Amino acid sequence: MIPAPAAGADSGVPVRVVHMTSVHDALDTRIFHKECRSLAAEGYAVVLVAPHDRDETLDAVRIRAVPRPASRLERITRTSWNVFRAGVGARGHVYHLHDAELLPFGLLLKVLGKRVIYDAHENAPKDILSKHYLPRFARTVLSGLVDVLERAACACFDGVVAVTPEIARRFAPGKTVVVHNYPLLAEFAPPESSPYENRDHVVVYIGGLSEIRGVREMIRAVGKVEPGPNVELWLAGRFDPADLEDRLARERGWARTVRLGWRSREQIVSALRSARVGLLVLHPVPNHLGSLPIKLFEYMGAGLPVVASRFPAWEAVLGGAGILVDPLDVDAIADALRWLLSHPDEAQRMGRIGREAVVRQYNWEREVGELFMLYRRVAGDGR
Repeated sequence: MIPAPAAGADSGVPVRVVHMTSVHDALDTRIFHKECRSLAAEGYAVVLVAPHDRDETLDAVRIRAVPRPASRLERITRTSWNVFRAGVGARGHVYHLHDAELLPFGLLLKVLGKRVIYDAHENAPKDILSKHYLPRFARTVLSGLVDVLERAACACFDGVVAVTPEIARRFAPGKTVVVHNYPLLAEFAPPESSPYENRDHVVVYIGGLSEIRGVREMIRAVGKVEPGPNVELWLAGRFDPADLEDRLARERGWARTVRLGWRSREQIVSALRSARVGLLVLHPVPNHLGSLPIKLFEYMGAGLPVVASRFPAWEAVLGGAGILVDPLDVDAIADALRWLLSHPDEAQRMGRIGREAVVRQYNWEREVGELFMLYRRVAGDGR
């Protein structure tokens, strides 16, 4: 591994890195479990400023908590300001921002002489186009403004981390690296430790639960699947908006749906070890078409065959590890689930193909070197 530079040639003080987020939970998988823990293990002094219940230190990462927002407006205003204030108070050498709404504060940090990295978790302008709670005209205008702000701010920053090549192309190539959001291989024991043939007929989805992420189609499809009522759909995540859960209760497959709510990393891994199929039928909105969702690779890492949206970017990854479907076609989703559940040997073979691909290529342990190289360049001597 690349040794972390010291804060000064003679000081012996490690570079202090401050990760800042107003949108994500402090224990977010990419931010905390991958980036922050990896940097701390590499010798950096890591502080994470994020909405959280309390200040604490976990795995050598010092978490500085700010109050959780009660609304989107409060998050964008008060929470972002609180994150910035706490970040400045942490006296970092390098600041790593994870949200577009923190970009103005990143520019303030540059004025203060700090080194700043921006982490583009998604294509923010395209994501805004899918925010159906905003009027269509407002979405178009806001998307354009965020596009301009991101590009202008990142031109002033010292580095950009992008999760996909498509996102990376929006920023200057000389300061941008691609660090895919692949799973931590160490989290997933070989599938043989939980024999596939002994598992119940469980179909699992992990992640945010919203209309454009296909939650309605998943529930309807499971309602059409045979064999029998023992088929269950496990949903691990939060509904957005919160009242969506009540509206979905009228769907045919609701009686077969188990709402697990928010799950810790250990609980998610346990759920995947209990399932037979991973489900990922995101709608074909602009921000989804070029995405590479972590849950796709987590299903594969757990040795699960996957039923996924027929997007070209996903087809290139999935290969023979699952079945691609039209995510808006409930019958096609149900047919794919029915086939996998009634052909366990073929399903298990698909799962092995996915697992081998993750072990060989799609894992965080192979990706993290790009992050270390960026930090080595940006941090310099840390002063």
